Amino acid sequence: MNDFTTVELMWVEKRIENRIRFGHPVREQIIDRHRRVLWFAPGSMFAFVRCTSNDFGAVLSRVDILRAAEPGRRYSTVPCICPGGESLLRLSGWPKVERVLQLIDVVEALGIDPAEAAPDYWHHVHNRLSVNETPRAYTRARHQAWLHRRR
Repeated sequence: MNDFTTVELMWVEKRIENRIRFGHPVREQIIDRHRRVLWFAPGSMFAFVRCTSNDFGAVLSRVDILRAAEPGRRYSTVPCICPGGESLLRLSGWPKVERVLQLIDVVEALGIDPAEAAPDYWHHVHNRLSVNETPRAYTRARHQAWLHRRR
C-alpha cells in the first residue's frame, strides 16, 4: 500500500470533524471511536472537509478536492493526508465550503459520481468561488465531453 494516499479522519463532538464528502477508498482502518484511516488509489479523486470549533464557534472550515498522489508526479501537501495530492480545489470559510458542498449535491442530482466528474470543473469552481463569482453548472453534456476526452 506504499503508493496509496492515506487520509486520517477524526471526529470529536463539537470540536473536530474531518470527513470525506466523496471518493472511493480502497481500504479503511478504524483506529478507535474517534479516528479512522482511509486509503485512496493513485489518481482517484476525493473531497476532504475539515471543520474545527471551540466554545465560541467555528474556527476553521475548509474543503479540498484532490486527486490522490501518483508516483513520480508532483503533489501538494495537505494536513491529515499522506503524502498529499494534486489540488483541484481548496477553499476555506464556511460560506465557500457550504457552496462547494451544494455544488457537489448538484452533480450528484444529475446522477453523476462527483469523483468521476471532470477535474477541470473543480478547478473552475475553485477559481470562481475564490473571487466571489458564481461558477457555471456542471451538466451532462460537459460530463460526456470529459468522458470522451478521457478515452
